[in-house]
Amino acid sequence: MRVLICPDKFAGTLPAAEVAAAVATGWRDRAPADELVLRPLSDGGPGFVEVLAESTAGRRVPVPTVDPLGRPVPGEILLVDGPGAGGTATAGPTAYVESAQACGLHLLTEAERDPKHTTSYGLGLLLVAAVEHGARRVVVGLGGSATNDAGAGMFTALGVTPLDAAGYALPYGGAALAGVDRLDGVPRLRGVELVAATDVDNPLTGLHGASNVYGPQKGADRADVLLLDAALQRFAGILVAELPGCPPELAALPGAGAAGGIGAALLALGGRCESGIDLVTALIGLPAALDAADLVITGEGSFDHQSLRGKVVAGVAGAARDRGLPCVVVAGQVSTGRRESAAAGVTEAYALVDHFGGETGGGLAQALARPADGLRGIAARLAGQWSR
Repeated sequence: MRVLICPDKFAGTLPAAEVAAAVATGWRDRAPADELVLRPLSDGGPGFVEVLAESTAGRRVPVPTVDPLGRPVPGEILLVDGPGAGGTATAGPTAYVESAQACGLHLLTEAERDPKHTTSYGLGLLLVAAVEHGARRVVVGLGGSATNDAGAGMFTALGVTPLDAAGYALPYGGAALAGVDRLDGVPRLRGVELVAATDVDNPLTGLHGASNVYGPQKGADRADVLLLDAALQRFAGILVAELPGCPPELAALPGAGAAGGIGAALLALGGRCESGIDLVTALIGLPAALDAADLVITGEGSFDHQSLRGKVVAGVAGAARDRGLPCVVVAGQVSTGRRESAAAGVTEAYALVDHFGGETGGGLAQALARPADGLRGIAARLAGQWSR
């Protein structure tokens, strides 16, 4: 039997490559003769560069950067020659950049999470490095961010400083944008093409915007959300007024709210949004692997209502359904109903929490502490059910 194993990361516990390896090990324990194809995936969030680096002939370049509080952290860019996003040829390499390496929520403790003050400056340093290495196209994976500054910090690193009415540079963070009055400087991008690889279609502001939808998980309370939403609305107006070519409807564009508004910043600089999962699957050759498979196994940390809105599981399950293939989801927790899962192309879904005895039996603690063990156990059971 030909089994395609193509999961996303389990956020906070295992990267996608280790998830795939654990599932493969469990399956081989029960059905060693089956053919297993591993294709770890990312939708643009944490693990974006690592997943692409494993499947492309690219060059990983270390880049020192800073985290959402300005502390030094290691980053990297992936340089790939030849066709990049969209399949068109360029005069130079395409650089793949992961915003979560500099802006990721995982870089902060729970007590440090405060989107009023966190900054995207580190992502700007990664973009500068990509430009300095001769990239003609830069694809920025968006997701898993701790920031809500609409890319204001990123702009500063690129040479565009937001100023207040007195002409002073604003402090970092989304809250300070309530006092933005104008911009100083021009972006040092040398005409590169920008692509935002994102798994969300939220606008920048409003009920479904970055602050309202994602602010609370980054540490914002209700008062913070209202403050941040108004601040981003003001900043969007400044970008429209002062950046040549910035779309006039910037705040309302789909994807503008990605990664705390970094999507809006890239759109303001003339970039465009592309589906992160579609971009990754095309680059790593997933369609051909699906065509040759008998069964597909995918998964992520939490299989919930957001999973079916442009994330890895939705993309994989839909592609499997279109080919008439069964698709099994393995996740840390499962809260999506059977009916909506089936409509998305999911045949079965299994949770590590249940494997370890459920919520009341300490299953959640075990799922977080021993995810690889749980994945191996579930995969062995799946092999017993599905293998010929």
